[in-house]
Amino acid sequence: MAQHRGEGNDRGQGHDWGHREDHRQVRRRDQVLAGIDAVMGGADVGAYAAAEAVVDAGAHTGAEADVDVSRALAGKRLGLITNPTGVTKSLEATLDALHRDRRFQLVAAFGPEHGLRGEAQDAVHIGDFRDEATGVMVYSLYGANRRPTADALADLDALVFDIQDVGARFYTYVSTMLLSMRACAEVGKEFIVLDRPNPISGNLVEGGILDERFTSFVGACPVPVRHGLTVGELAKWANETLEIGCRLTVCKVTEWKRPMWADETDLPWVMPSPNIPSLDTATVYPGACFVEGTNLSEGRGTTRPFELIGAPWVDGPALAGRLNGLGLAGCRFRPVFFEPAFSKHAGEACGGVQIHVLDRDVFRPVRTGIYILAAIHKLYPDRFQWIGTPEQQAAGRLHIDLLAGTDELRRTLDLGGYDRGIDELLTKWDADAARFEAERKRFLLYRS
Repeated sequence: MAQHRGEGNDRGQGHDWGHREDHRQVRRRDQVLAGIDAVMGGADVGAYAAAEAVVDAGAHTGAEADVDVSRALAGKRLGLITNPTGVTKSLEATLDALHRDRRFQLVAAFGPEHGLRGEAQDAVHIGDFRDEATGVMVYSLYGANRRPTADALADLDALVFDIQDVGARFYTYVSTMLLSMRACAEVGKEFIVLDRPNPISGNLVEGGILDERFTSFVGACPVPVRHGLTVGELAKWANETLEIGCRLTVCKVTEWKRPMWADETDLPWVMPSPNIPSLDTATVYPGACFVEGTNLSEGRGTTRPFELIGAPWVDGPALAGRLNGLGLAGCRFRPVFFEPAFSKHAGEACGGVQIHVLDRDVFRPVRTGIYILAAIHKLYPDRFQWIGTPEQQAAGRLHIDLLAGTDELRRTLDLGGYDRGIDELLTKWDADAARFEAERKRFLLYRS
């Protein structure tokens, strides 16, 4: 596992954060082509070198071959899994770009959670419809079906995936991709990933590996919370490790390197989902998302989702003081008041904190999120609650367990393990991350 730099204790402390030179004040933005730009030939963004495609020739071979990227799609009857993040560098929707280009035959489209157009909030089921602009049928993968049906795939030669991920295990686009790969494997269809950069960089791995007893739609594969992979790399890893066995093609990003964050490329930022509006949000999301499993507001219904955390009964200054006293690396906590317009505590004044990331290269979101939960659980033992649906309650798998990929976090806090217990759990998770970091090496497509 890539460790935080500088001095500090096992909580990732960094006492010199206030005096650290900010080397990102003047940031070079490297020219990068996403998979769709490589397919379209980069014609609308200038002259770029031809991109590579990587083909998994079989379920376990991992064989790679250079091919003409546009030919990976040309002449085939295509289905497209996409959403508003599927755009070319000039911000044309991938759906429209493939439809207008005579080299490609777009037959159908598929929409993930939040919909093809990205208008739906989290956990809102969506129906099928026909797209007015292109005339293609759009099948929902977040409604009656979570994976393409055999009937929907019947007229296709290949199913294409072009969605921007955020680098966290519980982001459901990854689940949609893996389920779709399985569906393609079952009916002998090719699966093509138009790869995109990991926006929170690809060289940091953090968090425990999911215990398969807690597999769900917010945890579809046994990887750490922050896996440090692109969706193309994750597809390659899953195709072999999970024995999916589909015929997989990955159209690579060009000129992206693992340490690069989204704002160090010249690719446009399109919010991946309604509550990930910015790179700031994506940076804290792998840890702040744990708050979803509690009765605390994670800031949904505000302009700073996942950066704001609190509840009507939280004393913001007291919480900020406790968290700042931990000296967690790369961040500082500011006491705040906020009123969510929707979601938990809608219309109520909440006290809490805002997470300010001061040095994202040493900031550890998973570790930080766990210590936030521990602090609030300890300060408000009579008010803090874990939440879950009746079905989750009956199964003994609450939402926090599905997010964490284990019930150890919940049990540790409920037993009062705010210090030693959490430190021991995070030590175990660090070992998980280190083991996965070694395992993933042969699936990496991009250099450090």
